Amino acid sequence: MSLLFSSADVGALSLKNRVVMAPMTRSRSIGNVPGELVATYYGQRAGAGLIITEGTSPSPDGLGYARIPGIYSDAQVDGWRAVADAVHAEGARIFVQLMHTGRVAHPANMPEGARVVGPSAVAAPGEMWTDSQGMQPHPVPHALTETEIEATIDGYVLAARQARRAGIDGVELHGANGYLIDQFLNVASNQRTDGWGGTIQGRARFAVEVARRVADAIGADRVGIRLSPYGVFNGMTPSADEHELFAHLAAALGDLGLAYVHIVDHSAMGAPPVSDAVKDAIRDGFDGPVILSGGYDAARAEADLAAGKGALVAFGRPFISNPDLVEKLASGAALTAPDPSTFYTPGPQGYTDY
Repeated sequence: MSLLFSSADVGALSLKNRVVMAPMTRSRSIGNVPGELVATYYGQRAGAGLIITEGTSPSPDGLGYARIPGIYSDAQVDGWRAVADAVHAEGARIFVQLMHTGRVAHPANMPEGARVVGPSAVAAPGEMWTDSQGMQPHPVPHALTETEIEATIDGYVLAARQARRAGIDGVELHGANGYLIDQFLNVASNQRTDGWGGTIQGRARFAVEVARRVADAIGADRVGIRLSPYGVFNGMTPSADEHELFAHLAAALGDLGLAYVHIVDHSAMGAPPVSDAVKDAIRDGFDGPVILSGGYDAARAEADLAAGKGALVAFGRPFISNPDLVEKLASGAALTAPDPSTFYTPGPQGYTDY
């Protein structure tokens, strides 16, 4: 009996299989509103038991990349309702990933009046693409005041409520890969000396408060979180207390009864591996379903599910060029390779035409 293709209950959801479509930025939401093309894209890939959408901003300040969607306006809610309908029609479930980009942003990608913000006034290294000005360096972010931190958390809560209003099944909090929640966790971007920084408890506070308040708003069984211990993406630097930080965070999140923790391990793409010890500490502290991700094929997924390392397995880039990925994994058919030159370009090419 295959575990990967067996049904599963995760939080409030009953899933038809344990295959998860991982969140992937695709930059097709013109005006930051998901349109008909986006609904087609996700509907095509609804062979997965659970789809986690691309990073979606809870507020204008979080729209750091070109053409990424939000979920704070009525137009955005209408767009996501069409996405949810397309996915549900095929028997899959869908979570919107709430991604506030924080300091990983540029004003040219953001609506008028939005600001680049972060826990501290420390710029992210490197550059990012803007449609109007090409590649541009990351600016120094505005360091959020304590009052602004509270307002930012309120934005996550509103976005989660908007997702449910759109018929989306739940939300995943993006606490990984150097975006705002991870920026509070990480010493490279969080140099605060107040209650939102410094100690393990202080650096974890933003993640825990966002999770707690979102769970209070829509139900903990409809909230997941993605974490990337030892991650280096977007200028993150693992700290000497990384193991203890994520053990503390996992226990705090476990107390909230969230639907799942999604662990990012991008070692298959050249990132530092996440040690088994850290993964074990997260599993032990959280004591709930874990989504595994990072370079999986069907055989490795089956093995790790059988070993109890996780409850579900996420697949990313293979879903881009194989909308029928679940069927191909089940049959052993060869996978179509994706075209990286179309990962972030507007339009259907490399998006809905595979």
